[in-house]
Amino acid sequence: MTAQHIKLEDILVASHLLKDVVHQTPLQKNFILSEKYGCNVFLKREDLQVVRSFKIRGAYNMIRSLPEDKLHKGVVCASAGNHAQGVAYSCKALQIPGKIFMPTTTPRQKISQVKLFGGPFVDVVLTGDTFDDSLREALDYGEREGLSFVHPFDHPKVIAGQGTVGLELMNDMQGPVDYVFAGIGGGGLIAGMSTYIKGVSPSTRVIGVETTGAPSMRQSVDSGEIVTLGEIDKFVDGTAVKRVGELTYDICREFLDDIIVVPEGKVCTTILELYNENAIVAEPAGALSVAALEFYREQIAGKNVVCVISGGNNDIDRMQEIKERSLIYEGLKHYFIVNFPQRAGALREFLEYVLGPTDDITRFEYTKKTSKENGPALVGIELKHKDDYGPLIERMEQRGLRFSEINKDPNLFNLLI
Repeated sequence: MTAQHIKLEDILVASHLLKDVVHQTPLQKNFILSEKYGCNVFLKREDLQVVRSFKIRGAYNMIRSLPEDKLHKGVVCASAGNHAQGVAYSCKALQIPGKIFMPTTTPRQKISQVKLFGGPFVDVVLTGDTFDDSLREALDYGEREGLSFVHPFDHPKVIAGQGTVGLELMNDMQGPVDYVFAGIGGGGLIAGMSTYIKGVSPSTRVIGVETTGAPSMRQSVDSGEIVTLGEIDKFVDGTAVKRVGELTYDICREFLDDIIVVPEGKVCTTILELYNENAIVAEPAGALSVAALEFYREQIAGKNVVCVISGGNNDIDRMQEIKERSLIYEGLKHYFIVNFPQRAGALREFLEYVLGPTDDITRFEYTKKTSKENGPALVGIELKHKDDYGPLIERMEQRGLRFSEINKDPNLFNLLI
């Protein structure tokens, strides 16, 4: 397949088909982000979509385009969450059966939403640890049962449906659009959007955003062929894909101006800032576009910039982990294995002479169940300011403490934290 398989007309047709099903989500200027980055930042609020993500667009467009005999037989799909909700909503709206395969690692909130939107028309099957595992199971099931497979990203109708996000934002902007940022998982959203945006405004720079833990499109484009990643970080579950699509890869290679990779910790900081400063509940994948602005600060100064908030299906149970990852990324949370001197008062001296006036111990536990006073301790310390880290290390060394920094040892960190 080549990028020519998706045309502007396909996206216009999809927009007409979707007009009575999806919300035309608002494009809002964000004054806080605009001031922070010295430009005009607009947020395309797909978190306010009918299923709280853009995925309904591609799912419904493809399902509604099936021949009548295949449509009424039902559909099958695989998804880490948002695509499943789009398929479930479509199944209920069209009164057809759907079989939905999801990874066992999918947040509970997304599973509940799928069942809510699909009601009695859908059956959810949890299988595998990643999207790719669920995809294999779904494809096998669909082939056995003769059901149409609704691909989450690599199908012309799905891509055309997602492209309507680009159509709307370009129509809603009063002036020129200099930059558009959007996250990449399998590539359906950015492929559809870039097809439309580059078709009507070739000068607009379209930037895809991935995480350091799952840069499948970045590595594929760099390699000149599609790369299947080995291990991925599944934290940003909406974009945790080991292998991008054939069609989406071709389109991204042709139309994207850049693909930027951001750390998961930066995404977590962005989620918290969007919530605390703007009352926007963004899921990790939904915050990717805004997280990228920090790394494009110089290029976007004085420009008109659009960030797609692609989804708002965030599980409240994950907020503690999101805060923890943010603090570690920002250099405000540090973990140590500390070997305290084997004498009375050693811990008291640590509290009195090593901790700074605004440092706080957030975790303390001996690593041995017996002979606690002689064993090393796991100590978590939260700082008020990033610059307090250096003086803390100096004081630990001055007191002659033997310690290991867990933050700097990935294997130890994943084992203990």
